[in-house]
Amino acid sequence: MTYRAPVRDLTFALYEVAGFGRVAELERFAGSDKAGTAEVLEGAGRFAEGVLAPLNRPGDVEGARFENGRVFAAAGFADAYRRYAADGWNCLAADPEHGGAGLPRAVALAAFEFVHAANMSFGLCPTLTEAAVHCLDAHGNERQKAIYLPELVSGRWTGTMNLTEAQSGSDLALVRTRAEPNGNGGYKLNGQKIFITWGDHDAADNIVHLVLARLPNAPAGVKGISLFLAPKFLVDENGKPGAANALRAISIEHKLGIHASPTCVMAYEDASAELVGVEGQGLPQMFTMMNAARVNVGMQGVGIAERAYQQALAFSLERRQGRSPWASDYPARLFDLPDVRGMLMLMKCKIEAARAICLSTAVAADLADYAADASAREAAKLREELLVPIAKGWSTDVGVEVASLGVQIHGGMGFIEETGAAQHYRDARIAPIYEGTNGIQAMDLIGRKLPAMPALIAEMRETVAQMQSRSELAMFAATFDQGVQSLQGAVDILTARKGTPDALAAATPFLALAGDVVGGWMHAKSVLATGADADYAKTRRALAEFYAAHVLVRAPARIAAIAAGAASFADLTPSALGA
Repeated sequence: MTYRAPVRDLTFALYEVAGFGRVAELERFAGSDKAGTAEVLEGAGRFAEGVLAPLNRPGDVEGARFENGRVFAAAGFADAYRRYAADGWNCLAADPEHGGAGLPRAVALAAFEFVHAANMSFGLCPTLTEAAVHCLDAHGNERQKAIYLPELVSGRWTGTMNLTEAQSGSDLALVRTRAEPNGNGGYKLNGQKIFITWGDHDAADNIVHLVLARLPNAPAGVKGISLFLAPKFLVDENGKPGAANALRAISIEHKLGIHASPTCVMAYEDASAELVGVEGQGLPQMFTMMNAARVNVGMQGVGIAERAYQQALAFSLERRQGRSPWASDYPARLFDLPDVRGMLMLMKCKIEAARAICLSTAVAADLADYAADASAREAAKLREELLVPIAKGWSTDVGVEVASLGVQIHGGMGFIEETGAAQHYRDARIAPIYEGTNGIQAMDLIGRKLPAMPALIAEMRETVAQMQSRSELAMFAATFDQGVQSLQGAVDILTARKGTPDALAAATPFLALAGDVVGGWMHAKSVLATGADADYAKTRRALAEFYAAHVLVRAPARIAAIAAGAASFADLTPSALGA
């Protein structure tokens, strides 16, 4: 099945739902008019459709290769990446000082949806490079910025994130990789990192590894971790790559999905490195990189969901089975069977909600960086930080759910690899795991972000009031209001239980509730928007009403799980569960 970039849906979500107009009005982005933004998105869509999408299925079948100590991207990927970089799609939001286009992050994220939907394995390479740019721009010294940022921004070099070790997954306090001063102002790295996305490949001239490691006599725990930069090829003072560094990929992983993305085991054996930022601040510095990547991963969830939905919709229009209450033809199209159409509606309305949540997060990030006054920047930063775990966690769960429904609509054919539906499901499954599992996102949401929730709830109540003034929106308004009240009740429960096992046990149900309700808010704003013609507005209204009836209506029931806390399982032993 071919992929079509949903430029209209994305443009509507960006301007009419996520409120991108506030960003376009900023002095920093004075040139970001609607026509220019549409041109960027249309161009990104064409590249995704014409160059990346055709490589998706072959890349899944062939996968990346590890041969004689070298890693090779799947056929066509290296050429596609070089074209991607040459055409200027890499790091769209990067500062023009370093060669970037200086576009708003919201526009760059919107364009990224097309990349992830067309070819998720490919999209991971520029995702990590963009995150490395964010990290070095925030924490690198002037020399590092001058040498590395132009090359990363251009795409001539790519970036990686080296956190995980065999004994240290999400718990980075267990990192053992060592960094020792070499006597010349630099360091030697020794250790092994696993799960390094695009850790080695043949698509770029150099690879810049950002590595968490411990200095001699560093304290135990996360306060003893520092961040280091180690290039694949050593770089002279003029930025020219030379001899190979003492680091290498020793294998690539055989994975459930994203087969064309080389996931490497990296060995550092007296590798030359330089410190990034301040000693002992490696984890907070790395979070600059991780937060940028998390929003992109949320959009990965949207992209893979959109790809699975498009394929399922096309299949439902071609495949004929059974009788329909709406059509006289026998056999009827799958699309005309109520159960199938309901699944398609659920897929579509959740995609639209997740897309708008991710774009709203990026709009908040742009405002946090460039709003005119300090109070506006502070408020936007709080909103960004609140939405990041929802954007990452809820949207990637949507990706898995929608891809699973896509397999279901295909029936037995969906379980057969040749249709491609199974690949979307396999690819989608990693997104709730990497860049901080969704359980970690949920704990972050209840642990640090609850104080920002009242302002969000207040805005949602304003939207409820707007809807209540329109009789034709009464059903949606009532259901959305009930969802907002449920969210407020959950916040009250968790605030009272802060730091307790009961609160931690409720974290995942709370993330699901928050995502459902914020997603409802996105739909509410879409039906209140004026920037749509009559037919498009009718579709938006139908999606919103379906979302209210099938998603928002569950909000009050989630309170029971949140209120239950850990009482039902806190004292369970492994043997009680059959171990």
